[in-house]
Amino acid sequence: MTDNITPQTVIYCDACGMPPEYCAYGPDFETHCVPWLKSTHPRIFSKLHGNKKVTAPTDGDGDEEGDSTPAPTEPWTARERLAAFYTEYMPEKLDGIDAILEKYEGKEDKLFIALVKKYGPEPVDPYYAAGSDSEDDNDVNEQMKGLDVGDGKSKKLRRGAAAKKVNKVDTRVIVQKILRNKRKAVTHVVGMDTVPGIKLKEASKAFSKKFAGSSSVKDKEIIIQGDHVEEVAEMIVGKFGVSADDVYLDLDGEFVPFGG
Repeated sequence: MTDNITPQTVIYCDACGMPPEYCAYGPDFETHCVPWLKSTHPRIFSKLHGNKKVTAPTDGDGDEEGDSTPAPTEPWTARERLAAFYTEYMPEKLDGIDAILEKYEGKEDKLFIALVKKYGPEPVDPYYAAGSDSEDDNDVNEQMKGLDVGDGKSKKLRRGAAAKKVNKVDTRVIVQKILRNKRKAVTHVVGMDTVPGIKLKEASKAFSKKFAGSSSVKDKEIIIQGDHVEEVAEMIVGKFGVSADDVYLDLDGEFVPFGG
């Protein structure tokens, strides 16, 4: 009795004709294979090469240079987003990307919403995962420290209470919109780590599913593709149980309590 064999879909490089794992051994790796793999199968490229500088293997010890490639200056196109999604969940459909995009031309958002609901979170776009270039990110934590979230009244400790110190972190969550290259917007959520019982990666996945786009965690911040400031604040209050008075919207540099 033979074991059941599950067929596997093998992707071949359009430039050299070999699977992406072996492109590096071809003569046109850096000039033809790398650009094709980056644009057509960014997820596979990330898995194979990460942020390392991509060079063809040599006859030496095979070590690759550790210099990181420059951060991407543009987000994925609709084609690259779909290629990354199918590479993650349905590689057998990669050949039909052009037909699908033609069918959903002008309705790409609805397409990705349906895909996320059916299969899972969309793969993270390296452009959004790279972090923000805005100067606002560098001092947002300092601005959070200055927020007055109390009622302005001092509380007296009971006798002996000082002997039992409890390290309690005030819950403060800031939601802000950051512009990339003055065109593309991302929503930053700072302070979700101060919410009891919340894991940042799980929260990020929930945002990704809700807004059918990339969502990633970097330096305790959650970065969500697109401008969803109001909707994110509503979700933080409704889904994660944070008081509206502990959620702040960054409106042109002024922190406004979501609770009014």
